[in-house]
Amino acid sequence: MGLFGFWLVLAVCGPFFAPYAPGQIIDTEVFAPLSHRHWLGTDYLGRDLGSRLLYAVRYTVLICTLSTAFSCSCGILLGIATTAMPAWVEQVAGRLMDGILSIPSLLCALLVIAAFGDSLLALILTMGVIYTPGAYRTSRALALRIARMDYITVAMARGEGAFFIIWKEILPNMRGPLLADVGLRFIYAVLLLSNLSFLGLGVQPPLVDLGSLVRENVLGLVYGSAAVILPTVVIGALTVGINLVLDGTSRR
Repeated sequence: MGLFGFWLVLAVCGPFFAPYAPGQIIDTEVFAPLSHRHWLGTDYLGRDLGSRLLYAVRYTVLICTLSTAFSCSCGILLGIATTAMPAWVEQVAGRLMDGILSIPSLLCALLVIAAFGDSLLALILTMGVIYTPGAYRTSRALALRIARMDYITVAMARGEGAFFIIWKEILPNMRGPLLADVGLRFIYAVLLLSNLSFLGLGVQPPLVDLGSLVRENVLGLVYGSAAVILPTVVIGALTVGINLVLDGTSRR
């Protein structure tokens, strides 16, 4: 919780403490080392890396959290709802999800962004739609297995309605696997956003995210610059942190 909570707090409060604007060039020395003036050094244009990293964490966490919430909410609700609907509804929903799932995620994102632009809203909706089929298939498989349990039969025999059975009987028994799946969706979202930013189609300047920090400063790897090393470390810590939290929660 501390590992993930640190980055979450940094995403919310970090930019308020940034000494410079994310696009402001404040030094003529590129890939400068750590100093009292630039506590994380500078990037390839002489911009303060500490300030840019604070903004990058905010946009990465914001976009990936919202897109994960969108995909998991839609996928889980649709997956559970189709178990109580006529067979033709499940077949239509299943074929639609299979169609989206058959397109590689990066290619699908490139096509949508090329057609509708690379705004923050377009990124969130695109990433959310891409990962909805995975959440749908996971939740539907779990719901079908739980629906055959004896306690569901007992609840139906008591005369309980479909909403009560879903909310009180099915969802609580799906919590563990679903939380683990949410963690995977978040990792996928971070990786997809990083790939898009590395290709120049993610968050656009002067805004910045962790993937674009790596892309911009990749030449600094030759000099061992923190401008390319730190964003990759943050991506790893962020994804590992949220999965440790969700795995720990799902086992309780």
